[in-house]
This record gives sequence, C-alpha cells and structure tokens, in this order.
Amino acid sequence: MRYTKCWIVLSAGLLVWGTIASAKNQGEARTEQDRLQNAGKVMQEILNVPDDIPQDLIDKARCVVVMPSVLKAAFVVGGSYGRGTMVCRTGKDFTGSWGAPAMYALEGGSFGLQIGAEATDFVFLVMNDRGAGSLLHTKVKLGADISAAAGPKGRSASADTDAYMRAEILSYSRARGVFAGVSLDGSTLRPDGEANRKLYGNSTSAAKIITESDVTAPAAAHDLISALQKASPQLKR
Repeated sequence: MRYTKCWIVLSAGLLVWGTIASAKNQGEARTEQDRLQNAGKVMQEILNVPDDIPQDLIDKARCVVVMPSVLKAAFVVGGSYGRGTMVCRTGKDFTGSWGAPAMYALEGGSFGLQIGAEATDFVFLVMNDRGAGSLLHTKVKLGADISAAAGPKGRSASADTDAYMRAEILSYSRARGVFAGVSLDGSTLRPDGEANRKLYGNSTSAAKIITESDVTAPAAAHDLISALQKASPQLKR
C-alpha cells in the first residue's frame, strides 16, 4: 500500500513537472514570436517616417537586422544582451525576395554612450555579400571584424560618400521617437542559436535559415518581411 502511494505521488510529480516544462518551452517560443512581431512593428514605423533610411541604401542592402526595445540596464558585465532578428534577401548572391528571419543577439561595446534607461530600437543594414556571409556563422565585432558606420537618414539623402561606400554595416537607433544614425563600434552581433532552435527545431542554424529556400518563416514574421518587401522588392547593385 505504501509503495502504491509513493508511486502515485511520484507519477503526479512527474506529470506536474512535465506540464511546467511544456509551459516553459511554449513561453520561450512565444517570446521569440513576440520579438519577431516587435521587429516588424519597428521596421514598419521607421519606414513610414519622412526622415528615415535613404531609399538607395535599402535597395542595396543584402540583409536587415532589427533589435527592438534594447535597454541600457540589460548591458552589464556577464549579463544579458539585446535580442532581435536578421532578414536577408534569398538566393545565392542575396538578390531575391526577403526570406525567413534568423534570430540574433547584440552584445557589449559602447552601449553606455548610446542609450539611456529607456528602450532603444536598433536597425542595421548589411550592405554587401561579405558582410552578410560573415554574420551567418559566427560572432563579429563591429568596426573590427566587419566595417561599420552610422547610417545617413532622409529618403533623398546622399549615401555615396566614402564612409558609407566602404561600410559593410550601417547602423541606426530610435529612442523617444528620435531616429538617427549611430555608431556601435566594439559591439558584437552573433547568431542566437538557442532562439533559432526554439523557432525552427534543433537541427536549424542561422546559416540554414538564411540560405535554404525551403525554410518557412514563422507567421509572426509576416509584418517584418512584408514591410521590407514593400520598401525594396529587388536588390539594386
């Protein structure tokens, strides 16, 4: 009788643990979906303001990285980091339509000089094939492993200066409604492997998501992809 009771208690405990674990996994997946939705909202809003990213830069960008609602308080030694997503054009040379998003993490560097306690959105344009390829597999440091510059703004602004032509990544920030180019030299971007596995499965990597055309984008990414496709349906070299 005593063993029967113990078995019932153990079974009940395992059932509760399984339910909690399942709820935790669903909650984590929901978090990634929320990030994609927030990234879509940020991109839509930025593309709809008069003084936003120059059209010729959007048309030449191979990929776009969106980091919504990054907080300065999150950037402490050994602490958290900003999380968001990267969407690239499909095809061997990034010349096709915008594809499925891969999740990415933004870490370290000079955030203390760039943002306050309020949430700040960051947008990065990846301007050439080398820059896009570098981001697919490993962590890269802006300004060291990959050339970066604060991006110009204004739909008709000139973007053909040497600084913009040489940069592999152009970076922007938006805080308290103010949108501007921003330098984040010393910061790093890397694939968020854990987040990608939660969204797409254990065998998925950022490189597979970006380069393999049969990867289906989550429904939560619809607004983000649609905003980019509407703004720039075709790469212009």
